Amino acid sequence: MKTLSEKIFRVADDSSFCEVALEIFRLQAEECPVYSEFIRLLGIKPGKVSDITAIPFLPISFFRDHLVITGQDEPEKIFVSSGTTGMKQSRHAVSDLSLYDKSLELTFRHFYGDPSQYAVFGLLPSYLERTGSSLIYMVDRLIRLSDNTSGGFFLNEYDDLLKAVDRSRGAGLKALLIGVTFALIDLAERHPRDLGDVIIMETGGMKGRRREMIRDEVHDILKEAFHVKAVHSEYGMTELLSQAYSKGEGLFSTPPWMKVLIRDSHDPLSHTAETGATGGISVIDLANIYSCSFISTSDLGRMHHGGLFEVQGRFDEADIRGCNLLVN
Repeated sequence: MKTLSEKIFRVADDSSFCEVALEIFRLQAEECPVYSEFIRLLGIKPGKVSDITAIPFLPISFFRDHLVITGQDEPEKIFVSSGTTGMKQSRHAVSDLSLYDKSLELTFRHFYGDPSQYAVFGLLPSYLERTGSSLIYMVDRLIRLSDNTSGGFFLNEYDDLLKAVDRSRGAGLKALLIGVTFALIDLAERHPRDLGDVIIMETGGMKGRRREMIRDEVHDILKEAFHVKAVHSEYGMTELLSQAYSKGEGLFSTPPWMKVLIRDSHDPLSHTAETGATGGISVIDLANIYSCSFISTSDLGRMHHGGLFEVQGRFDEADIRGCNLLVN
C-alpha cells in the first residue's frame, strides 16, 4: 500500500482524485473485513463501480461497534471519540501515523501557510481531561510544527493564556487559538479584549457545560468580545485523518485528497456534489487508506459553489458528539 499512499497527496484535480479513490475503494473492498461484508450485504460488486458517487459509504456507527482496519498491520495508535457517560465510543485504529502527520501538515500549509510562522494555543479542557483524543494529537502536532515556545495547551488558566498570546504577538508571530466552543465562550465572557490579529478557531462542542447555541450566535459573541472580523472553524472527527477548515461564515473547504458529498436523506446510496444539494454529509478521506476512506456521517449539510460545504446540524437519532456541529 506504500505506493498507493504516496499517490494520495499528489492528487491535483477531480480526475486524479477519482482515480485514486476508486483504487482505494477496490483495495478496501477486498482487505477491510468490515467494509467488505458491508458491501456484500448490499449486493454491490466492487468491480462494477466506476464512479465515486456509486461507492457505498460505511455508516460512521460502524467505528463504534467494530474495529475498522484495512490490511494486516497492527495499529500504531487507536483514537477514541468523546462521548457522554455510558455512551459507546468510536475507535479509529491508525496503522500509519505518518499519514495523519502528513495530511495535517500539508492541509495546514494549504490553508494557512508555514506553521513555523505561528504560535499555536490549545484551549481544549474537556479533551485534555481524557485520553485517546485525535483533536489533542492534532493540536499537539501543530504546536510541535510551529516550534515556538510561546504556544501550548491551557486548561483553565485564562490569564496565562492571554499573556502567552501577547508575548507571541510581540515577537511578530501569528497567533492561532484553537478552542472547544464552551471554553472560548467562557474566555469571551470573562476576558473580553482586542485580539483582532489573532486567528480564533472553534472546534464545536458544549460538552454539556453550556446550553447549545446556533453557530451564528457563538460566532457573534466571539467576534464582539475579541474584535475579530471572522471566526474560523475546524471540521474533523475521530474517524478521519484529514480535516476541513472554514475561515468564516461556516463555509468549509477540504484539502485536495478529501471530498464531501451529499446523500439523499431518503436514499443513503444516492450521492451528489451538486451546488445547492442538501442532505446527509458523506466524506471521502483518501488518507484513511488503512481503515475506510468512505464514511457516511450523522451530519446534515449543504453544498456550495466550488466544493464548499456547510454543516447544518445532525440527524435526530445521531449520538451527541464532539465535532463541529453548530447549526445555522
